[in-house]
Amino acid sequence: MREGYACYLLRCKIVDSLHAPYCMPISEFQQFFDDCVGNWSTERTYHYLTQQEVERSHTKFVVEPITESLKLKVLADNAFSVPPNVNSLPGYHLKFETVSEKGEKVSQQLNMLFVTQEQESNSLQGKYLRDRAYEEERPIIADFRFDNTKRELLMTTKYTRVIAVDSITMINPSLRIRRILTYRRPTEGETLSDVVLVGFGVEQKGI
Repeated sequence: MREGYACYLLRCKIVDSLHAPYCMPISEFQQFFDDCVGNWSTERTYHYLTQQEVERSHTKFVVEPITESLKLKVLADNAFSVPPNVNSLPGYHLKFETVSEKGEKVSQQLNMLFVTQEQESNSLQGKYLRDRAYEEERPIIADFRFDNTKRELLMTTKYTRVIAVDSITMINPSLRIRRILTYRRPTEGETLSDVVLVGFGVEQKGI
């Protein structure tokens, strides 16, 4: 982990005569999460392709920053090496309750942490850690990529039977667009192709 972090620092050194940074500033990524903090309300539509069913739901959720001790707990739960910059890593507590149009309720709480491993001029990527997965009752490590030109956070999680690709696009600090694609997990080496679930959501802060 420390060797990888050293390479990451090397890639982000000043590389031209104007002293412009080669990599996207971490502050841009942090601003995305600063805008995520707060109380949100979302309306979603899920298309279950295997059953040919459509379901609508309403979710209220809260996003709050977590302490360094909770960040260390998320790392420990996932047996992930502690980065030297752990205090500055984006880490958050998510609490939500969803009510489907059938009246079914689902609630959950979890802590999450984003560890940047690679940076480019307008994007960065790394690992997305949770102390509790959405689909399975266990800690999980996923992949993320943040595109600053689109203000989009793309998260890919490999579960036992499926792979979930979850996109959050920040239109403005009070409006996010959510897109969820869930694929049947292919055998190793094959591409994602068999979609079993498609979800769309409009998320508004303070409603």
